[in-house]
Amino acid sequence: GLHLTGITMALSMRTVSSGSAVRASRPARAQVVAKAQKANFGQAAAAAVAASTLLAGSASALTYDELQGLTYLQVKGTGVANTCPVIEGGSTNLKDVKSGKYKLEKFCMEPTSFTVKEESSFKGGETEFVKTKLMTRLTYTLDAMDADVSINGGSVNFKEIDGIDYAPVTVQLPGGERVAFLFTIKQFQGTGTLDSFSGDFVVPSYRGSSFLDPKGRGGSTGYDNAVALPARSDAEELLKENQKSTVALKGSAVFSVAKVDPGTGEIAGVFESIQPSDTDLGAKPPKDVKITGLWYGQLTQ
Repeated sequence: GLHLTGITMALSMRTVSSGSAVRASRPARAQVVAKAQKANFGQAAAAAVAASTLLAGSASALTYDELQGLTYLQVKGTGVANTCPVIEGGSTNLKDVKSGKYKLEKFCMEPTSFTVKEESSFKGGETEFVKTKLMTRLTYTLDAMDADVSINGGSVNFKEIDGIDYAPVTVQLPGGERVAFLFTIKQFQGTGTLDSFSGDFVVPSYRGSSFLDPKGRGGSTGYDNAVALPARSDAEELLKENQKSTVALKGSAVFSVAKVDPGTGEIAGVFESIQPSDTDLGAKPPKDVKITGLWYGQLTQ
């Protein structure tokens, strides 16, 4: 299960004046994550974050205003574009967030760790989430998302609406197998407290229905079967490859608020989600992918 309890996170910032100053004066983002590791949100999740030294290792931790003040050339090649803002100052007292109905804007999710559930290599051993190596570029952060948030006392009702809420990612397992998945939080609906609210979300098919496989077969177009195998073209064992499925699957996530700034409406914390990987249009069973990381947003009424 997903358990996040009693999270505390300290994100320390410095001022920034130029692109070189960004790289020189900022604490490495890995250090920021190291501070976030103090958060006790379940042994497995803590270990995942601790093992991550962050995928965008050289990138720096910047506030929203600092990010907005950078030029294209100051951002280019630094990894900063793949990071979420952090809160400078603010409060760890979650009671500072007043009850009410809010719009969460500029909602951003930055993974710090991808692990994949694998069968144990020992007979009778339990399945476990194993570390992976990122194969795709630093383009996995979800950003510019909107959500409806209702806060009543300590309870939270959270509903994701829209935005850049999916990102294709490929990771490699220790044995060399590559796992593709669509990192997403589409249509997430969560309930709980500011300390921990959780719910399910939709994971769309990694491939669209018009994608053609190497034999020209697709969901809404292309051949119906393997034309080069006339005698076996409709064989039962080829059914999964012949009949493409773009059905959406389900994932689940849990969020925890670690820091708020009542003055600016900024809110930030950590998250953990578990979702299925690519099924090759229904041809293979999906693997469970666990994503842990940081999130940020701005509450407006």
